Amino acid sequence: MIVLMFVIGLFIVLGILLINGKGSSLIAGYNTMPPEEKEKYDTVALCKFMGKMMFTLSFSMLFWVLSEAYEIGALFTFGLVLFIGIIVFMLIYVNTGNRFKK
Repeated sequence: MIVLMFVIGLFIVLGILLINGKGSSLIAGYNTMPPEEKEKYDTVALCKFMGKMMFTLSFSMLFWVLSEAYEIGALFTFGLVLFIGIIVFMLIYVNTGNRFKK
């Protein structure tokens, strides 16, 4: 449970960093693009979106902690389904519609 709380804290710290429009080098795929390709994207909007997603992922992990603390297996299942759903939403949202292109 301590490791999970550490991971949640790490996600919150990363969320704060990203929501302030900084830390774009931490976004996988974006940091490996050549500079001329990076100029085509709205870095601040992408960082803010990823920061919000880090907060929602950490919220879903809280159900895992509550599941362990209160020994209710359904909370873990709910948190896991929520976590996977958020990741699927993120992948679809970011990769469709050119939302973050300038």
